Amino acid sequence: MKILFLGDVVGISTVGLIREELSDIRKELGCDFVLANGENASNIFGIGASEYESLVYSGVDFITTGNHVWGKYDTQRILEEKNDIIRPLNYPATLPGKGASVVSVNGVRVLVMNVSGVAFMEPLDNPFDAVDKALYAHKGKYDISILDIHAEATAEKMAIANCFDGRINIIVGTHTHVQTADERVLPKGSAYITDLGMCGPLNSIIGVKTEAVIRKQRYHMPSKFEVADGPVRLCGALIDINEENGRILSISRYAKTLY
Repeated sequence: MKILFLGDVVGISTVGLIREELSDIRKELGCDFVLANGENASNIFGIGASEYESLVYSGVDFITTGNHVWGKYDTQRILEEKNDIIRPLNYPATLPGKGASVVSVNGVRVLVMNVSGVAFMEPLDNPFDAVDKALYAHKGKYDISILDIHAEATAEKMAIANCFDGRINIIVGTHTHVQTADERVLPKGSAYITDLGMCGPLNSIIGVKTEAVIRKQRYHMPSKFEVADGPVRLCGALIDINEENGRILSISRYAKTLY
């Protein structure tokens, strides 16, 4: 089974390009299952119903999120109604949606989990404990497992990944919008990359118009963040896994520039 996991999708224009191109990309790579982190799809802050529907229509099979999941009010309804979009596990259990979901891919039961880091981010519940509880709750209900760690600190992502090495088949990081070059199979067999990178404007600062970010960083003044224009680069990881025994055959970075 070939799985493509795309990094943070930034902006409505990027969603439109994915809608135009993903079908061909799936065929080119021979993908069986495509995931994407969609928390920035609605022009940086959140994912609305229209962006969710466009990504699903384009061929994205599953959507994870992160700290901007509550950016659009209608996301709450989507999280409650749909099985192919989740929020981080370690938000309070009383909030809409869930942090883990099992979907069928060609008859294979795939558990997808999402957790938020707490280093330099919101003080949510312990991410290690949250993942442990999700694995226990879904024991015997899945064949392959995938975890999206939405976190700022690379060390935190690595700590979570190594803690669950061998217990979760595929572990990826999101949030920083910068693709890392450390894709590998960990010692106990899990596929891992610290950050998938971003699907968004190439000539930008993590998807945002450069002038706005420079103003914010240089002068510490309020600055309106808007999605940049120009070519879009899709970044992520392609994982080949033996669905019968969960053995990772390969993991490689994926990147493609769209005009």
